[in-house]
Amino acid sequence: MAVKILLHGACGRMGRMITDIVSRDDNAMIVAGVDAFGAASDLTSYPVYASLEDVPAETAAEADVVVDFSNAKAADGLIAYCIEHDLPLALCTTGLSEEQLAALKEAGKSIPVLRSANMSIGINLLQQVLEEVGARLALSGFDVEVVEKHHNQKLDAPSGTAIALADSVNESIAAAGADKYDYVYDRSSRREKRPVNEIGFSAGRGGTIGGDHDVIFAGEDEVITFSHRAYSRAVFAKGAVEAAKFLAADGRTAGYYGMRDVLA
Repeated sequence: MAVKILLHGACGRMGRMITDIVSRDDNAMIVAGVDAFGAASDLTSYPVYASLEDVPAETAAEADVVVDFSNAKAADGLIAYCIEHDLPLALCTTGLSEEQLAALKEAGKSIPVLRSANMSIGINLLQQVLEEVGARLALSGFDVEVVEKHHNQKLDAPSGTAIALADSVNESIAAAGADKYDYVYDRSSRREKRPVNEIGFSAGRGGTIGGDHDVIFAGEDEVITFSHRAYSRAVFAKGAVEAAKFLAADGRTAGYYGMRDVLA
């Protein structure tokens, strides 16, 4: 039986990408969409409502899961809606505040919730690699830098994925018994040598870059770089659809999940 999705952010770039992928997937369907900019029947084959409050009660009851690719500003209302309607939530929007992340984890006590800074399989496998080797390199004297590039419409910088990759390195460092490194987003106001215990971030924005991430370990006379290139947003949309299927599976209990759970 096909998983029935309520798509939040249906008319945005990622929403349209998910719509296209689901249209070719016999195991998923979109029962309705929500988009703050209103209905766009020329873009979708399903009804699109301007707000969650406009979604008919019978449609909300029909849905198996909510997939969100909208805006961080909408996260609070979305979380409350999913709890109220007992709907699993795959929240794929980046740029969430610490308060919103805490609210999302709290929601996981009531409903199945999946949150990932990046929905691609490659990025999530890269995080696992960094957790394995991050401390070995950093604590052996390699400086750590994260460089990311995205399209010119992206609102947050550095990207949530860049921070997640750095977090993987930092978790490795902490697991080795050392203090976590500090994150540095701007060095323009200081004139000093680079401290050892920091991870620096650089963000580029331009054109239609889908998403480039490099985690650089720079040592004495050698450099090791772990890279991921997303040539299309389809990699994120595919991951979101798989996350929806995971959350809607029979017997899925309330909890706070990640893409690793989907890939396990």
